[in-house]
Amino acid sequence: MADQGWAMKGELVLSCNCTVFCPCVLSLGSHPPTEGYCQTWAGFRIDAGHFGEVDLSGLNLGLVMEIPGYMSRGNWTAGLFIDKRASVYAVKALTKIFTGKAGGTTSLLSILVGKFLGVEQAPITYETRDRTRIFQIPKIIDGAVTPISGKDRDKDTVISNSEYWIAPEIIVARSDKSKMRAFGRNWNFAGRSAEICKLDWRGP
Repeated sequence: MADQGWAMKGELVLSCNCTVFCPCVLSLGSHPPTEGYCQTWAGFRIDAGHFGEVDLSGLNLGLVMEIPGYMSRGNWTAGLFIDKRASVYAVKALTKIFTGKAGGTTSLLSILVGKFLGVEQAPITYETRDRTRIFQIPKIIDGAVTPISGKDRDKDTVISNSEYWIAPEIIVARSDKSKMRAFGRNWNFAGRSAEICKLDWRGP
């Protein structure tokens, strides 16, 4: 599976422990998280995707990460949840992508993640209700994230044209509900920083 072309499009939602909007987005890792360390989970909805000839379309994923300080200094800890519907080939492909070994958009994960907690398959749902994104992995993640309205109350607050590695446009959001229990962690980030981004990644 080496050096295979891959791509995925869809959406992702991210909830973290920062008390106000995550400073890492604009500082690009040169400013520490608001609590001095980062704990975060992210949910992914792949509308269309492939790794070589392996189809990834329609799958959902969850990623859990801990960062001990400045994001750019590495030593991250990460764990991955892959949709129970994924084939064994899709699991191998997604594991390679999310550990950075497939190159491209996620390549920095191979450098910054010092400890990988492993991969688990589970039922995963990613829904949009009005403007709120609902992300759930039964008994593991229970999240609801809503964009923060701007001066025009009918429009989201958006950061655009950024150099953020995840996406150039970020919808500023807040977690209405954000519980995560897995890998010996027990988090609750309700009311804290969140973001919603277009998923448009590729490699190598």
